Formats: sequence, C-alpha cells, structure tokens
Amino acid sequence: MIHIAVQTADFSVQDEYDRICAHNSADGGVVFFVGRVRDLNEGEAVYAMTLEHYPGMTEQSLMAIVSEAQTRWPLSRVRVIHRVGQLTPGEQIVFVATASPHRDAAFAGAQFIMDWLKTRAPIWKKENTERGEHWLEAKLSDADKADQW
Repeated sequence: MIHIAVQTADFSVQDEYDRICAHNSADGGVVFFVGRVRDLNEGEAVYAMTLEHYPGMTEQSLMAIVSEAQTRWPLSRVRVIHRVGQLTPGEQIVFVATASPHRDAAFAGAQFIMDWLKTRAPIWKKENTERGEHWLEAKLSDADKADQW
C-alpha cells in the first residue's frame, strides 16, 4: 500500500502513523521521518520558506522513488507527504514512513526515499532571509548521500 500526497495543508504525524499501522500486524518495523523548516540556515536567519513543485510530475517522481525502494527492500507500506507553499520556521515540510516485516528494511527504505526525494523530486525551495528572498541551490552533500545508494 502506497500513499503519496503533495499538499499545502499540514499533516498530523500521529494520524499518519496510525494509517500506516492500521490493519497491519505483519510488519514489525515502522520507521518515519519528519522534516521541518529551520529558523537558521548556514548562519542566516530564515523567516519563511516557499516550496514550489511541478504538479503531476512531482507525484510521478515520488512514486518512481518509492517503487525503486520497494525493489530494494520488502516494504509493504509507504507514506510520503510533501508540503508546498509558504511555510515558517518550525512548520512540517515532509513526512516519509515505511513499514516492513523487519526494522532494517524499514530504516533503509525510509532513508533511501528521503535521500532520493531531496535530489530527484521536482521541488524547489526559496528562502526569505535577512538579505531577501533567494532560491536554494542543490547541496553537494545531498547528491553524495543519494549516490551512496
């Protein structure tokens, strides 16, 4: 079971955890990650972040990432939610959850999905900081993490 959503609305971590566990006694490992907007990036105060995406293509890209993860690990359930629009420090951006019979696959699958999402999903970030608004460049460290897989 796969659920992918790109949305402006916030999400409840508890509700998403409950959904991935509902009617599921086969999976002994459930792992989730929540990414949030930081108030400081590379020493500069962040007042807001705007996330833009390519509708339709973003969901397709996320589905391809999840499908690839499922070919590598026995992930029976996956939930990915990515918010778009303007967010402020402390707000949730992304939720990635995986369920598998064993914890190793759940951990690896969740990390793989998050690493690939950062580099392969058509989502762009613009920060509002002390020096104004500017688009964030892809980080070499994110590409290195994705390439390790």
